[in-house]
Amino acid sequence: MTERISALVEQRPLGDTGVTVSPIIAGAAGWRRREDGSGSSRQESLELAAAMAGDGVVTTIDTANNYGYGDSERRIAQVLAQLGDEAGRLRVQTKADREPGTDDFSAPQMRRSLEQSMERLGVDHLPMVYLHDPENTTWELAMADDGPVAALVAAREEGLIGALGISGGPAELLARFVGTGHFQSVITHNRFTLVDRSADALLTLAAEAGLGVLNAAPYGGGLLTSWPVRTTRYAYGTAPEAMLRAVDRIGRVCDEAGVPLAAAALQWSLRDPRITGTIVGMERLEDYTRTLDLAAVPIDDSLWTAIEAVELDVSTWQDTPRG
Repeated sequence: MTERISALVEQRPLGDTGVTVSPIIAGAAGWRRREDGSGSSRQESLELAAAMAGDGVVTTIDTANNYGYGDSERRIAQVLAQLGDEAGRLRVQTKADREPGTDDFSAPQMRRSLEQSMERLGVDHLPMVYLHDPENTTWELAMADDGPVAALVAAREEGLIGALGISGGPAELLARFVGTGHFQSVITHNRFTLVDRSADALLTLAAEAGLGVLNAAPYGGGLLTSWPVRTTRYAYGTAPEAMLRAVDRIGRVCDEAGVPLAAAALQWSLRDPRITGTIVGMERLEDYTRTLDLAAVPIDDSLWTAIEAVELDVSTWQDTPRG
């Protein structure tokens, strides 16, 4: 294990949750995708989890009630059971979801979501739960007495869950939830990358408030995994031309420095002191080893300076700044 990777072994406290996370977190959305049958096989998931448990570098698994319509959580439980005692080195965090097909975010649905997750994972307590994708309801419904926030706060008070976080898309909306004081951690995705800084203010707000801060999708869903680019996908759509030009400029300066674009994309998140952990989608052992390899690439300050000098078109960001 290299010195750079050894520095990532130390677990970090996730705000005041009482939970610790690894600086790199394995995103398990693709461990099983029931709707099309894709994703990793059970054996591939086992090999990945065994490597994580053995190395002690990536020890946190991120999932959600609706990932694979529940099959992600089921696969995690199966794999951890196969690992036996070694599974004790791994921790799972999940998310409470709306009802598929109806966007029901009611209090009863939140309770059902928690109960389903506990049943699938084979536990009677969830240490870390996030309210997932609240942009799919209204602020008024989310904060109502019979809404999802109240239901999850009550579940925390009951001891059904240990700590509560907020996870979603629009950074300004997440900041509004952070401001309620109900949440102890926040997950943002696709909004703090080499080419999109939508979540910059959110990261500062959450960190200064003492929350745990998790940054997901540092590769923007695929665009930042290689240069020249192999895909124009960013987040859930196609990257606009101005963003592609920025990626090309950043890719060129990285190539001149002998650094893979993906290494810079990953370490852009890992190096930020506001970020507690970075969630990277991993389905197979090869994803894990590649992630560690990219995290170990030495990057000089001069390259970061050159990357920061590349002008970005804010209109291409997921959340275009106002004014």
